[in-house]
Amino acid sequence: MQKSCFLIFLFVSLASCTYFKKNANPEAVARVGESYLFAQELDSLVPANTPKDDSIMIIKTYIDRWATQKILMKAAERNVDDDKKLEFNNLIKQYKNDLYTKAYIEKIVQTTVDTVVTNDELQNYYKENKQNFKTNGTLLQLRYIYLPKDHPKFAAIKSNFLNFKKSDAKFWKTYQMQFTNSALNDSVWVSLNEVYKRVPFITPENRDKYINEGMAFEKSDTLNKVYLVKIKKVINRNQISPFEYLKPTLQQVILNRRKLELIKKFEKEITDDAIKNKEYEVYK
Repeated sequence: MQKSCFLIFLFVSLASCTYFKKNANPEAVARVGESYLFAQELDSLVPANTPKDDSIMIIKTYIDRWATQKILMKAAERNVDDDKKLEFNNLIKQYKNDLYTKAYIEKIVQTTVDTVVTNDELQNYYKENKQNFKTNGTLLQLRYIYLPKDHPKFAAIKSNFLNFKKSDAKFWKTYQMQFTNSALNDSVWVSLNEVYKRVPFITPENRDKYINEGMAFEKSDTLNKVYLVKIKKVINRNQISPFEYLKPTLQQVILNRRKLELIKKFEKEITDDAIKNKEYEVYK
């Protein structure tokens, strides 16, 4: 109620500046032809605690924009030829149909489709279609550490890094938080572009020097820090992508296929029901 009163006060203030002409509809704040802008349409326009001058400017700008759009629309309706109007009206009808049917079908899909995809389904789909999933860049499995060169446990960290064992999990849990940056899970496939970001001394120009399967190296920088890097596996461009790397994509592909099958089935069933109930007939 207080906000509405405040807006009315603003309208009165604007009116006192001859911004509005007196109109035939006392509840309106502006008019263009037979179109009216009402106060309630502006209720949420001004944020709470906005200074008076800013509020007036916000409302004035909105009303100006509203009026300009209405005036342009009326001019367009007078000047656009009939064939173009018919084309636009057909497009509007089709767009409305598309919006409604899309929303309805999405609701049906969300409440009906099975979203559980088992690992066996993923594996089977991968085996049947893996030729369609070739890499468009280099993929790697690697691990790396970026840490101060004078770290008191540097020798032990380097030794354990090069002779990596699952049994050293406690060791890494103790020291990994002390590293500037690191990635120790070398079972994960990453793109070479990601490696360029994380290990910046490796670049497209020198990649052949470092990106070789089984290679391990140490690289110091000017910050008195050092990278320890171990390349585990490499898959180059245009080779079949590994299953683990593709799993999220495969899951989405399978879900999309289920959705399409469900939509096709639903469209057939709803059409068959309309025929059965004599809501849909084709006249010969």
